[in-house]
Amino acid sequence: MIYTDEYGIYNRLTEWGYKHKSVNHGTGEYARDEDGDGFHEVHVNTMEGFWSLLRGWLRPHRGISQEKFPFYLGFFEFVHNVGKRGKALLHSLVELLIK
Repeated sequence: MIYTDEYGIYNRLTEWGYKHKSVNHGTGEYARDEDGDGFHEVHVNTMEGFWSLLRGWLRPHRGISQEKFPFYLGFFEFVHNVGKRGKALLHSLVELLIK
């Protein structure tokens, strides 16, 4: 399932086989509770937050090559998903390497 805003570039996602739901920021909709349980399932805040954190993390590097960007992005994604920092991250990294 891919959640986006209403930007037209996403319109073909369903044609390409993806499940897609969107919120319409243009009309002031930023989150939607589709099943009435009080939890707003449809939103893009998580992804927007991820990119914002990545931008701040990359800033001290003062630019990186396009060739190396996938490696930086992959490492950042790993650290973000593991949810650990500093020495606590080491165990997760070693665990990944021995698999």
